[in-house]
Amino acid sequence: MEKKRFYITTPIYYPSDKLHIGHTYCTVAADTMARYKRLQGCDVLFLTGTDEHGQKIEDKAKEAGVTPKQFVDNIVEGAHGVRDLWKLMNISNDRFIRTTDDYHIAAVQKIFKKMYEKGDIYKGTYKGKYCKPCESFWTESQLVDGKCPDCGREVQDAEEEAYFFRLSKYADRIRDLLENTDYLEPRSRVNEMVNNFIKPGLEDLCVSRTSFSWGIPVDFDPGHVVYVWVDALFNYTTALGFLNDKYDDYEKFWPADVHFVGKEIVRFHSIIWPAMLMSMEMPLPKKVYGHGWLLLDGGKMSKSKGNVVDPYLLAEHFGVDALRFFLLRTFPFGSDGNFSNESLINTINVDLANDLGNLVSRTVSMVGKYFDNTLPADQAEDAEKDAELVAMIGALRGKYEEQMEKYAFQNGLSEIFKVIDRANKYIDENAPWVLAKDMEANGPRLARVMYNLLEALRVSAVLLTPFIPDTAAKILDQIGAAADLRSWDSVGAYGALPHDVTVVRGENLFPRVDAEKELALLDQIAEASKKAALPALELEPQTEEKVDFDTFCKSDFRAVKVKECVNVKKSDKLLKFTLDDGTGEDRQILSGIAKYYKPEELVGKTLLAIVNLPPRKMMGQLSAGMLISAVHTEHGEEKLNLVMLDDKIPAGAKMC
Repeated sequence: MEKKRFYITTPIYYPSDKLHIGHTYCTVAADTMARYKRLQGCDVLFLTGTDEHGQKIEDKAKEAGVTPKQFVDNIVEGAHGVRDLWKLMNISNDRFIRTTDDYHIAAVQKIFKKMYEKGDIYKGTYKGKYCKPCESFWTESQLVDGKCPDCGREVQDAEEEAYFFRLSKYADRIRDLLENTDYLEPRSRVNEMVNNFIKPGLEDLCVSRTSFSWGIPVDFDPGHVVYVWVDALFNYTTALGFLNDKYDDYEKFWPADVHFVGKEIVRFHSIIWPAMLMSMEMPLPKKVYGHGWLLLDGGKMSKSKGNVVDPYLLAEHFGVDALRFFLLRTFPFGSDGNFSNESLINTINVDLANDLGNLVSRTVSMVGKYFDNTLPADQAEDAEKDAELVAMIGALRGKYEEQMEKYAFQNGLSEIFKVIDRANKYIDENAPWVLAKDMEANGPRLARVMYNLLEALRVSAVLLTPFIPDTAAKILDQIGAAADLRSWDSVGAYGALPHDVTVVRGENLFPRVDAEKELALLDQIAEASKKAALPALELEPQTEEKVDFDTFCKSDFRAVKVKECVNVKKSDKLLKFTLDDGTGEDRQILSGIAKYYKPEELVGKTLLAIVNLPPRKMMGQLSAGMLISAVHTEHGEEKLNLVMLDDKIPAGAKMC
């Protein structure tokens, strides 16, 4: 019989920032699902990779003094890079795609041209709002308090020649897909997409850029590069060999069974992606599952917010399997979850050390102590005392499977731990140490008690294999489960383990963590990391010359709002500000900060200015006052930062 096929993907990681535990979360979940399907006997293809083009990459490479390709190569292939982290976390992906791979580039160019020739891509001019960190375009109505609805950062005006995809053409079909099928889960995500994007009206989508060059060239129109929507999304098909000769798996594995994605990119995968596939007349993925975020101190983990949690550090301190287990045991996959070191340590101590680890250690030790490591075949059951545990062992696979098929990893683990908890209680109820006092009379009964415990561990360990593969294998080694007793079929019912099984005492699988000591150490490491991340600063020495109070009070410091900001012609230093100073008339100030700010970044900001300085001319233009900046030297280079005030402060407010 031909194996059932299963194709699962994670979003390809955008390698512009440091990897954190949030990135690990989705990939561990996908890996667990892939391992589960392999355990069932499926022919699995698990894809992950990196999305390596875009303006943010180009800018960061320039800042680092390297080419964009060198920049992404270091993050993807370098020490502690993407591939290193997936290897550390025991990720079993079958394929890894980089959007800079030649075969992908060639395929995307063909895809772009096909949609263009069909009339679904056309040339126009883009004018709107653009979030550079998210590389997302937004309409004015989609902004939240004037900022990016995804990341909350400032957006900037953008206008450039571009190609557009006729997303609006597919609006009705997309709405029907979302509302009348189970294409997108959890169901709550459907309401978000329909209410926030479909009902207000889908606008055609910008799919090329001319303001930067780091991207896949539009081969029939030099100067344009293919934008992220086409480039990144079609990786799921190009990695199978669609429109390229690198692989030959498209017919076998497409459509994908499930795309696991973070909720911030559900819009791309549930609206834009199926519309483009419809345009290409290709089958749609069977499901998109939008999981929640791991939150730290109530907010999404982000390098820019300084709250990144380092998976390398956590794995080093607590072990890879413990970290994998914690991520899927603690947080419902479809919802947000609050990460804390305290919660991680508590999960390790309660579930892994106390419940699972202790059960393995006690059971194997007792078989060794009472039966010299090998159980006798002569065993005596007690129907009344054994019935509940035996029934739970026999029913476990079905209950576990029901939850796993819904991607309810937390619930799947809960079913396993109901059996583990019952097995621990079973030890107390049957008191092996009491039975062992009279081996002649109670030996067969004691042997059956031990057998039931070993069988509970065997079935549980097999089903834990997708979550904690290395530790599950160690458990199965210790309880003497042969290779054929580690399969999906072998855990369908109670009693597959031979009665005369031999155990092998092994290491303590999950030592208890000293919470107080470990938390203090992690705090020290976090503080040291923060200090190490601070730039090497040199501050101007404080002047010894004193200024009397009356003279200081003559300086009139006022809050000013930036109405307009432009570069001064023939000057690479000066910016010209048109300011609202609260008087009802515009004030013009010139400031030598063009090296540190782009004019469009400052429009709308509230700044601090001295407004009673005598006007003076700079480059032939009048400057009536001075904007206040902080100056310091960083890595030998002078830096200026404008003093920015809370936007709630009105223009003209006096600072004192």
